[in-house]
Amino acid sequence: MAIDAGRQPAKVSGTYRIGGDLQVDRLGYGAMQITGPGVWGDPKDPAEAVRVLRRAYELGVTFIDTADSYGPFVSELLIKEALHPYADDLVIATKAGLTRSGPGDWRPVGRPEYLRQQCELSLRHLGLDSIGLYQLHRIDAKVPLEDQLGELALLKQEGKIRHIGLSEVTVEQIEAARKITPIVSVQNLYNLADRSAEDVLDHCERNDLAFIPWFPIATGNLAKPGGPLDAISTGHGATPAQLALAWLLRRSPVMLPIPGTSSVAHLEENIAAAEVKLTDDEFEALAKAA
Repeated sequence: MAIDAGRQPAKVSGTYRIGGDLQVDRLGYGAMQITGPGVWGDPKDPAEAVRVLRRAYELGVTFIDTADSYGPFVSELLIKEALHPYADDLVIATKAGLTRSGPGDWRPVGRPEYLRQQCELSLRHLGLDSIGLYQLHRIDAKVPLEDQLGELALLKQEGKIRHIGLSEVTVEQIEAARKITPIVSVQNLYNLADRSAEDVLDHCERNDLAFIPWFPIATGNLAKPGGPLDAISTGHGATPAQLALAWLLRRSPVMLPIPGTSSVAHLEENIAAAEVKLTDDEFEALAKAA
């Protein structure tokens, strides 16, 4: 069902200040799926990708997450085409540290000169003077962590990035990184059906670090007929995916889910999840079921 013009469901998700100063609405948008198959090349329908991005902001989304490797650069260029010049309340987060040698192929590279090059390219492709949140997409085991984060700290000192985040890390890696430079966010795989990063989420909550779950609406067997998501969704008139997002928003005040899609209809369904309110019993039932 289409959302009426002027209504902004994402605003119901609440707000969070990344790094203490970048305020965003907690339900954001992940811009990986607006590229071609295998996150490679142009999308089948570039005009629809632009519509999705513009509609996301219309629905109240103020946090868009992307990466230089999505395409590569296709996602960043589409964001610029759709939304530049950016509204004052819109935060664009991007990442560097994964290279692409073909569809579906991802290889970490954390050499300082490479990270600097990618930052400069992202600034150009996004049309920004400074990137609000710049994330190390993966820690490169072949390069000292001090060299990888040291270069990002230099870019921050130069004003080219505002805050530094990490992706797919352990608690120990977060603490090692924080000894080198301030870290404000962590992006790990996390959803209702896969909570292997629970300790990382708890650590982020204790230290007021934004936790950005990628692949946030995987529901697995929970959505099967007769399953817990199926039963609760019937009572709410909501989809299992909407319940999964509502559960994430309820799980922690530092949680910033970024569901992605390449269609306006699916986008509207995802963002409407902010208006789904789970009872205490429903929240606990879903947590235990998973």
